Amino acid sequence: MSRRISVEGKVAVITGGASGIGAATARALASKGAHVVLLDRADTVADAALALSRSKGNRHLGLRADVTDSASLTAAIATVIDNYGCIDILVANAGVAEAGTVVVTPIDALVRTVEVNLIGVMRTVHAALPHVIDQRGHILIVSSAAALKNVPGGSAYAASKAGVEWFGGSLRLEVAHKGVSVGVAHPAWIRTPMYEAQDKIDAVREAITKLPWPFSVVTDVDECAAAFVAGVENRSRKVYVPAALAAVDKVRGVFTGRLWDLAVGLRASTTVPELEREVSALRAAQNA
Repeated sequence: MSRRISVEGKVAVITGGASGIGAATARALASKGAHVVLLDRADTVADAALALSRSKGNRHLGLRADVTDSASLTAAIATVIDNYGCIDILVANAGVAEAGTVVVTPIDALVRTVEVNLIGVMRTVHAALPHVIDQRGHILIVSSAAALKNVPGGSAYAASKAGVEWFGGSLRLEVAHKGVSVGVAHPAWIRTPMYEAQDKIDAVREAITKLPWPFSVVTDVDECAAAFVAGVENRSRKVYVPAALAAVDKVRGVFTGRLWDLAVGLRASTTVPELEREVSALRAAQNA
């Protein structure tokens, strides 16, 4: 199997494609001549597809689909096959994030984070995989830098993204002999609506600035998309945004071990109560 592929003329399906990283990745793929299909539960997904450039004669489509609902994914994939006949590239990107500790976060919110971020990836891959196998294509699964470290305030998110990484790693071994390559992406902070919502919380914003480099790096969404597309073109095993996270991954034990716990714990006695107070106040205001 040739390692590098051209995306021109290829059919690429992206979940969470109506905004953020998904939309930016769609623009980057479309600019290189790919036919892009956006899947999203948002009503704006069709408009997002219409906004993609057609300068290279490529065709785009936006479909409503919910990654927590296998029936909607199966129906969407069937529509893709009806319209294009194949799927060459799958980007399993849909995800949610919510700041807060286990104590102050409703259990339904914690469970939903795992349901969307991890189980949603499983449902997405399961629905599309036979068609990607037919094309000996590439799957890019979006994990996070959160899978590389332990920090308070995002336990369900980190758990879901760590699960995504291990799911992707096992999937890679299951389908390699079928000619399919699987990459796992580890983006840190990316300027998206999800990031902006987190950044409005003072305790979160301050915590980001205190993270060691490169965990504290905030990357423009188009730069992230360019890295994702390069990862697809090169059938990369891993994609890191920023690229310096590759070095972190090699020594991730430092950021999940006892010394890290001690270092972070020195601040946690102050930062965690501040986060809990702020998140609780925001929830109370939203429910008022």
